[in-house]
Amino acid sequence: MNESGHRYFIINKPYNMVSQFISPDKVRLLGDLDFDFPEGTHAVGRLDNHSEGLLILTTNKRVTRLLFESDQPHKRTYLVMVKNVVTEESAEQLRKGVSIRIKGGADWVTTPCEVEIVEKPAHIAPRTQYPLKEFLPHSWLLITLTEGKYHQVRKMTSAIRHHCDRLIRVSIEDLQLGDLPPGGVKEMEEQEFFRLLKIENWQPEASILPQE
Repeated sequence: MNESGHRYFIINKPYNMVSQFISPDKVRLLGDLDFDFPEGTHAVGRLDNHSEGLLILTTNKRVTRLLFESDQPHKRTYLVMVKNVVTEESAEQLRKGVSIRIKGGADWVTTPCEVEIVEKPAHIAPRTQYPLKEFLPHSWLLITLTEGKYHQVRKMTSAIRHHCDRLIRVSIEDLQLGDLPPGGVKEMEEQEFFRLLKIENWQPEASILPQE
């Protein structure tokens, strides 16, 4: 048991599942995973219905603020499959920043980020639900960024005229998805969890204090 009494999990969120335990819509929920999560567990951040990969679940309500609302930006890395072959010139456009449309209709130039053209990792299995035509021309990109506008990665690849077919979050800072299978759940020890996320200003005893 962690000192604070809180629990921490990572999951590999499957395709076609929302990052919630409750929804008024008829959708696949986190509670459909084959794991008995404790009461009060919630997702930190989210992946949309069609995105896959690393999602944090915890009973500690402070994690969202410490991770996504702090002054210290935290890197998030995505493995992305796009239609057609991406050139190095197009990848460089992504690295330097591209213009995307954000909520409210404003144009936004993305912050410079890390982009690699990669081979598909061996442990990434083909998607079983709504399988993709991987025999058609495509590219895999590894994109690391610190900002998170709505559907940002999909809009970025669209800006270089490559439709995003598959989006998998593979890491947040040093917290890695690894070879956790789709739908898989892994519980983490508290100090290791915060160390890998590079969150230094947390206090275990504060987690059990009443929220103001």
